[in-house]
Amino acid sequence: MRIAGLYSFAGGQQYVTTHHNDLLKEIEEAIMQIDAYKALTKESKEKTMIGKMLYSPVELNKAFGERLYPKYWKHVKENCEYPANFYVNGYKPKERKIYPFRDMDFVKNKLGIEVQFGKYSFMVYNVCAKMTIFKKLGHIDSGVEIVPVKELAEQMSTGVSYFEQFVWDLEKRGVSDIDVPVLIIGINV
Repeated sequence: MRIAGLYSFAGGQQYVTTHHNDLLKEIEEAIMQIDAYKALTKESKEKTMIGKMLYSPVELNKAFGERLYPKYWKHVKENCEYPANFYVNGYKPKERKIYPFRDMDFVKNKLGIEVQFGKYSFMVYNVCAKMTIFKKLGHIDSGVEIVPVKELAEQMSTGVSYFEQFVWDLEKRGVSDIDVPVLIIGINV
């Protein structure tokens, strides 16, 4: 794979290159080492492209893990304990056996990475909510979001968001005082 686009959100590129340049090099190496064609394993069942071979998000995510986990990047998970004091009118939730959580794909030395080949809303959530939460919890001080460019997204299932759309939305949204510096990396085959 290759890096096809870079976007600095809330000063992300400068922050990451200044404070985590060694980790950024690990990320860049991981991207370049991935043979995306090995992830061309998903046979489409969608009406508009029945039988077409598509890039599998699961396989691409797995490829990132195979390159980053041996370099001591860790998956970080936070269990969610929801407060009960906001329920009204006597409502009580049922007892749960499975508890909700939030997680981050990779974290090392306060730099968080999310690899996202999903819907638009997940990209925005990662950068504008999850990374802020993980910073507040002390896990990260900045982040990297790795997403496909449009050309790659068109070779995946319909609905996968992409770098160009994500950048446009972040530009129009602007930056808030609670935002975390994030470097958005657009990748392609």
